[in-house]
Amino acid sequence: MADKLRDKVAVITGASRGIGRACALALAAEGANVTVNFRSHGDEAEEVARQIRNMGRQALVVQADVGKREEVQRLVESTVATFGRLDLVIANAYATKQLPVIELEWPDVQRTTDVTLFGVWHVCQFGAQQMVKQGDGGKILIIGSVHAHIPVPNCAPYNMSKAAVNHFARTLAAELAPYRINVNVINPGWIDTPGERTLATEEEIQEGAKKIPWGRLGRPDEIAQAAVFLLSDAADYITGSALLVDGGFTVGLTLP
Repeated sequence: MADKLRDKVAVITGASRGIGRACALALAAEGANVTVNFRSHGDEAEEVARQIRNMGRQALVVQADVGKREEVQRLVESTVATFGRLDLVIANAYATKQLPVIELEWPDVQRTTDVTLFGVWHVCQFGAQQMVKQGDGGKILIIGSVHAHIPVPNCAPYNMSKAAVNHFARTLAAELAPYRINVNVINPGWIDTPGERTLATEEEIQEGAKKIPWGRLGRPDEIAQAAVFLLSDAADYITGSALLVDGGFTVGLTLP
């Protein structure tokens, strides 16, 4: 086992599947103890925790809907009660509903922003408060999206939420720098996750992948390795940054 994150305590939201799961396993492989958050995939969250424990690290599984502030508070408090501290936060959970603006029902807009925007606020705020209280720094990482920069049709609530959390991260980074708490963002491109496969068919995914300069969708573990770097001591002088991990997706965009 490597030791880039030896004995650090991490909270990862949406950690039962996809990018969150990959981050949980990657951080544990580097020596971290991890709180595995989930909302509706409990069995998968327990499996992630089992794999973490098999690495010789500790894992706590906490069900919490990040769109509900009191549940996020409980998530952080449970982590501190179990491990005694909090060093690393990955705000990863999201929600989305893909329809044109003129067709969207308000509850779907509200749910998307409650989780994808305000859920990030709750996780980062409670995490930062705990780190400031401890007095020895920490690292916060937000999983954003290329949707922060690209106005993908039929994704308005998600697009605006991802744009907002990118700017929120810069603001938070400025505020927390005196406490030596780093705040950064990873903006993934098109990543092959279970959630992605509820939004597109296999044929659509394969055709879309051909248009990405790298010739394929990204893998969750590729985002996780970037996360390990930004949460490690090697990234101590990086804060307020957004790292694009998209296989050239953004630079490969062409006009119709």
